[in-house]
Amino acid sequence: MIRPLSRTALILDIVGAALLFLVLAPVSIVFYGTTDTPIGGVSIALVVFASVLMCGGVAIGRLAPGWALAAAWAGAVLQMMAGFGPLPVDLAILLVLYATSAWGTRRVLWWGFGSALFGGLVAAVFMVIVNGVAFGTESGWAKVSMGTLLLVLSVLALGFAWVCGLLWRVVLRARRTRSAQLEAESLAAEEQERVRIARDMHDVVAHSLAVVIAQADGARYAASVKPELATEALGTIAQTARGALSDVRMLLTQLRHRQGDGPQPTLADLEALFAQVRQAGIEPRVTVDPMPPGEPPAAIQLAVYRILQEALTNAIRHGDGAVDVHLAWLPDRVDVDVRNTVGHDGPAAPGGHGVMGMRERAQLVGGSLQAERRGAQFVVHATLPIGVSE
Repeated sequence: MIRPLSRTALILDIVGAALLFLVLAPVSIVFYGTTDTPIGGVSIALVVFASVLMCGGVAIGRLAPGWALAAAWAGAVLQMMAGFGPLPVDLAILLVLYATSAWGTRRVLWWGFGSALFGGLVAAVFMVIVNGVAFGTESGWAKVSMGTLLLVLSVLALGFAWVCGLLWRVVLRARRTRSAQLEAESLAAEEQERVRIARDMHDVVAHSLAVVIAQADGARYAASVKPELATEALGTIAQTARGALSDVRMLLTQLRHRQGDGPQPTLADLEALFAQVRQAGIEPRVTVDPMPPGEPPAAIQLAVYRILQEALTNAIRHGDGAVDVHLAWLPDRVDVDVRNTVGHDGPAAPGGHGVMGMRERAQLVGGSLQAERRGAQFVVHATLPIGVSE
């Protein structure tokens, strides 16, 4: 029954209700009150109390619409007990009905709708029977006609206030829906950005670290046998680490701006990638048949590079011997096939962030990728559409 409401909004509602009472209650009493009899004095006291209740309903209209409706009904009953017809202070009733449909619960909303209909009927009957409003005649048909007219006007007035509140309720709901939609889109964009950052960090760093680890292990065993080999391995480690540092700086530049900013790896960088793999002790046997029929799109070149980078990284980590790389640049697609013999500690099934990253790379350009173990080999096969080259 009580809605969460800020202190500022509650204070504004209370001040507005107080001003409404101070302006409309005296006007109602001065222009409609009678104090020439004791009964008149009691009636005015009832009207003042009724005005307090109705304006109090306005004060808590947004905080507790249900209680506000009850207070407005209590004030209206006291006003009729005092013998008064419509008064200027009854504007508070319209504001309460507006609050019930704008901020009330579903039950309070329909209670307000029923109050608008029933209240219009009660007001029309009271004015015709108690106040004797009949266009100056006492005939029954005149009272019926006047009662019908008053009923329509009363229901229209009360219903208009309720409908205005309902329209504002629809506006508020649309705002909440739009806000929730924007929040969901923001969360989705953030999630996509986190996935992209994780994928790029994995692609950029994992390969270089795999080469460094392989060279460090080789240098450790070669230090006591052939120091010159250890020195060569340390040189490779330093060179690979510098390349990784450059890649990380490029990635950070992209993160500070947009994904497409900064240079991206192309097919021309594949030879450097194969050289790093050779330095790590794995000999890639590369075949390209057929050759690219022109300049492939930059997105396809990046996808091919990253897929090969991750597949070769897995070969360094888990492979045992050489790795076969085959690229087939067809008019409408490129097929990437990487096969390597899996060691005893190799993965039995595809999994991990590496395979997931390769699959995402292929899907980003509309392609597909399968990674699976076939006997003693681990096979990565990707198909990337490139369209017809011009």
